[in-house]
Amino acid sequence: METKRFDQLQETVYHQQLANGLNVYILPKEGFNKTFATFTTKYGSIDNHFKKHNSDEWLNVPDGIAHFLEHKMFEQPDGTDVFQAFGTQGAMANAFTSFTATAYLFSSTSRVEENLQTLIDFVQTPAFTDENVEKEKGIIGQEIRMYDDNPDWRLYFGLIENMYHQQPVKIDIAGTVESIAKITKEHLYDCYRTFYHPSNMVLFIVGPVDPEKIFQLVEDNQRQKDYTNKQAIERKYPEEPQTVAKKEEVLSMPVKTPKCLVGFKERTVHREGEAMLRHELSVQLLLEVLFGKGTENYRTLIEEGLIDDSFSFEYTEEHEFAFSAIGGNTEDPDGFAIRVKDMIDQAKQQALDETAIERARKKRIGSFLKALNSPEFIANQFTRYQFNGMDLFSIVPTLESLSLDELKQVLEEHFHDEGFTKFKVVAK
Repeated sequence: METKRFDQLQETVYHQQLANGLNVYILPKEGFNKTFATFTTKYGSIDNHFKKHNSDEWLNVPDGIAHFLEHKMFEQPDGTDVFQAFGTQGAMANAFTSFTATAYLFSSTSRVEENLQTLIDFVQTPAFTDENVEKEKGIIGQEIRMYDDNPDWRLYFGLIENMYHQQPVKIDIAGTVESIAKITKEHLYDCYRTFYHPSNMVLFIVGPVDPEKIFQLVEDNQRQKDYTNKQAIERKYPEEPQTVAKKEEVLSMPVKTPKCLVGFKERTVHREGEAMLRHELSVQLLLEVLFGKGTENYRTLIEEGLIDDSFSFEYTEEHEFAFSAIGGNTEDPDGFAIRVKDMIDQAKQQALDETAIERARKKRIGSFLKALNSPEFIANQFTRYQFNGMDLFSIVPTLESLSLDELKQVLEEHFHDEGFTKFKVVAK
């Protein structure tokens, strides 16, 4: 067992890698009532082209299969209802699939060890049959159609579709009704055997727990299961141009107020570790400086009637893609897009306001420190940072170290004209 102490935050993370390659991290939280655990595989919706488990054969599987597999994991060979099992043990369970990961989780205030056993065992017990796969297609098809009717969801994925020519991030995480119709039991087992090996997974536990006791429980559990040595996973992604696929697109839907998102597609990707952390925090900080609620730009957009309280901004970065998104409801989508672009262009032509930078920096640090009181936030973020070679608890010192010169360079590089696009949802 190794420990890593973060004196500035007064946190200690305990880590152990088991013989089968599983990485287990524990963050004890004295005084907390709730324990939160996530069991996550580095496998998401963009991983649709890969070398089959212990084989040289390349597979190209249907879109939406990672999300489909997440659903099927809750169906056990003996018919056990996993959600009911957790409920009986006083826990709340859930799961989610992102572009790059699939996570299974629970939270509880009691019977933590029992719930942890349940979490590990059900994720490591696949039970796919022709019958239950066919049944799931109807359920997920309904989910897809429900999101198709959600204007905010269509707005977000519309912007991403505008940005990317080939990268599978442009495809809805759940796939399409047509793509999931092609999924077979054999596809699911191929994906499971390739990506659900312990060496591709992280188990993270945060709460009032004893690290030694938890490590022993997990080690005993894994020792009873036969996991052969796993070859490195090989994934293939299409070549992606630096330019956006479309500069503008519009979708008509039954909405009361039109919506608009503008965004910038990152030219440079494949960052990891400290380089990714610094770049990600830089763009997030710049967005706060440009459009945070206390800024002149925000006040101008409000006064001109171009935004309301639905306005937001975010930056998403992973190894294969990165982009920013800015917007929300607006009575004048085109006017909003022009105004935001002008504000960014003006900022690029001026020196950065050091006072504004320091104000935004303090706000970001304060928000992060407040979030550390949430075991859910810590658990959900920690693994994502690990998968990208970053450390969640390095956020504060990294934010403090970002210089004006570094931020100015990121401002010029990220908010480039070739990467700009807008997507509108307007009333039918």
